Amino acid sequence: RLMGKVSMAALPALTVLPGEYAVCRLDRRAEWPAEGAAGPFWAAVRTDEELSLVVPQAAAPAQGRCETGWRIIKVTGPLDFGLTGVLAGIARPLAEAGISIFAISTFDTDYVLVKAETLEAACAALRAAGYPLV
Repeated sequence: RLMGKVSMAALPALTVLPGEYAVCRLDRRAEWPAEGAAGPFWAAVRTDEELSLVVPQAAAPAQGRCETGWRIIKVTGPLDFGLTGVLAGIARPLAEAGISIFAISTFDTDYVLVKAETLEAACAALRAAGYPLV
């Protein structure tokens, strides 16, 4: 959901999900680790090059390469597919604050992951941009 324009009145509310997460890269032929599917949030994407996982940090697989210490900011949804500018609107103030993101979109909404040590600054930048955090 890369977007062009979202009016200030239409800015969606954001929620910080509890817990820390790991972003992992496994071999493209790797089996999905069953323990990764536990928890309130997890995601998997398989391409010709890799199997990427986002799982609760405690469920990070031993194989592959994992980067831990991510927090998740959820965009309140569901979002209409015709809506534009949501992800760009969130990414812009974070980029201006020097905060790197890892974005995931689902059918209903978007999630932006930031490193745990930047969460406070990320929330401040998003509030300053007019986003309500609940």
